Amino acid sequence: MARKKERAPAVRRRAGLDARAAIRLLVGFAAGLAFWFAFAAPYEKAVAAAAEALVRLFEHPAVTTLSASGGEILVDRSDFPPASPRPGLPADDLHFNFVLLATLFALGRRPLEPRRFGRFWLAALSLAVIHVIALVFQVEALYATRLGPWSEAHYGPLARNFWGAGFHFYQIAGRFAAPFALWWGFGRDAAEDAPGG
Repeated sequence: MARKKERAPAVRRRAGLDARAAIRLLVGFAAGLAFWFAFAAPYEKAVAAAAEALVRLFEHPAVTTLSASGGEILVDRSDFPPASPRPGLPADDLHFNFVLLATLFALGRRPLEPRRFGRFWLAALSLAVIHVIALVFQVEALYATRLGPWSEAHYGPLARNFWGAGFHFYQIAGRFAAPFALWWGFGRDAAEDAPGG
């Protein structure tokens, strides 16, 4: 009986930690979602500009223009016929994983402690680089696989497979794996402080 009484406070403390972690998780999700909604439009413009610069580095002549509008990245080329439609790529699919990153970082104790908060922003900056690279792959995959005879004339089988596989990898696995990998790399202390860590 004495042993049972001694163990009860420890169990209650453990349950309390779990409840606090769940609250931090919910607050982190809400804060990440609010930040994402508030800054999505300017962020999409910045990502589009950076991806455009990268795409144009490898074009001779440089013809691609990327612009963000209404939750889409619009793809234009100066050699497209004037009357042809300009493809639009869904921007949310590219960067919604910021919310997952914020949620994961909120899981650890004291997520707003300066050192940990700084690590979160380093991870977010790394995620932004991933978003730019993912958009480059998406644009190149569009060029390589979705423009019919033009794609076949300008992209060989190897290039079509490379750009298409890279884009599909990000869509299926990379956009979910990236926040977890960055949390693991930059948020190690937060992970160790979390319940069960």
